[in-house]
Amino acid sequence: MGMENNDRREFVKKSGLGLLGVTIAPSFINQLVREKRLRTAHIGVGGMGGADLEAISSHNSVDVIALCDVDANNLAAAAKLHPKAKTFTDYRIMLKEMGDKIDAVIVSTPDHTHAPASMLAMNMDKPVYCQKPLTHHVSEARAMRTLAEEKNLVTQMGIQIHSYYDYILATLLIQSGIVGKVHTVKAWSPKNWGYNGAIPEGSDSVPTTLDWNLWLGTAAERPYKDEFYHPAAWRKLLDFGCATLGDMGVHIFDTPYYALKLDVPRTITANCRKPNGFGYPEQNMVTYEFPGTEYTADTLKWVWYDGEGADKQREDLMLPGGEQLPEQGAMFIGEQGRLLLQHSGKLPLLIVDSEYKEMDIDVYNLGTAVRNSKKHYHQFVDACLGKDKTSAPFSYASRLTETILLGVIAQRFPYQTLHWDSKTAKFSEDEANQYLDSEYRKF
Repeated sequence: MGMENNDRREFVKKSGLGLLGVTIAPSFINQLVREKRLRTAHIGVGGMGGADLEAISSHNSVDVIALCDVDANNLAAAAKLHPKAKTFTDYRIMLKEMGDKIDAVIVSTPDHTHAPASMLAMNMDKPVYCQKPLTHHVSEARAMRTLAEEKNLVTQMGIQIHSYYDYILATLLIQSGIVGKVHTVKAWSPKNWGYNGAIPEGSDSVPTTLDWNLWLGTAAERPYKDEFYHPAAWRKLLDFGCATLGDMGVHIFDTPYYALKLDVPRTITANCRKPNGFGYPEQNMVTYEFPGTEYTADTLKWVWYDGEGADKQREDLMLPGGEQLPEQGAMFIGEQGRLLLQHSGKLPLLIVDSEYKEMDIDVYNLGTAVRNSKKHYHQFVDACLGKDKTSAPFSYASRLTETILLGVIAQRFPYQTLHWDSKTAKFSEDEANQYLDSEYRKF
């Protein structure tokens, strides 16, 4: 069931998985500033975790001292690049044994392990860089925000494009009023992180290189099946990932959400197939209604499309000259025009009266359009060293993630409008509240 406010402190304690007698480390920021070095530990070093490791370690003030992965192949590949780092398969043991040597933790695991690993690190007073979406459950997102703020920790969610030139520019353009008050945002991605097939039966042999128990972590125990979970298919499944909305939606939502200074929505409606109890739908349309802000109409409508056909032309998405929409992106629709935000490394495009209009972007003094995927990571390192501030701390990331996850929950109740009360952190529809969190398995 949903989590009451007065239960969160107890959740913070439990979800930190403080089962191993971990000692809370003292504040270390002053020491880091003096020494100008940051010792990092990485939980999850395959796939996106490998990219995160490369980007963090490229900062010349970083020393990678610990690597953790449940897949021996991933761990071996990372260890070749960082032979001085100590290796682990269980992040709890890593943090217990090396807690006093670790200055910051990077979490790059499947979604269901984001909160358990991050909370344990934060309970040890460690700054955390965590991949998107911040958590698998709404209750976890709120708990992570609370703990980070209570401990005044440096945090960053892994939405690298948040720090890209073209997305910063789009924020400035919208907040300058270039299309007037925005009344609608439409966003889309043709990716398909859904599964409409049958629930798998039986079991397969677990690869000798994989610790299946540790991969499951706090999730419910189940038999291993090839091609359904590790290494990548987990995004499609209810118990581990957050579908296309939780993958690409976080990136594509980020700039409009940030630019319009949105909070969490009031209502959410998903149009999709009936739930099958195992995988997410392969095609979705999710409609949010947000309370207005200084940059929007009194109410903002937000529509998300994913799956095959998500990028097809719709009347309010038609481009001048019959041009095709970019495969992924978002459209701000305002009183005085539209602004197209392309999720493809191109500058925003202003459309007024069905024609493109030139924009004087030099007034924003942003320099040349440089896309640097390492900037977001280096910002985190510099913030840990007291030389910068993060642009996507958990105080922001938790609200964006909550919004995304409310849409993910709505996919379990197709064609039904859910009403969200941000103050109580509950739906009016009680049957939906059971999906705000889940019981952690002891492993």
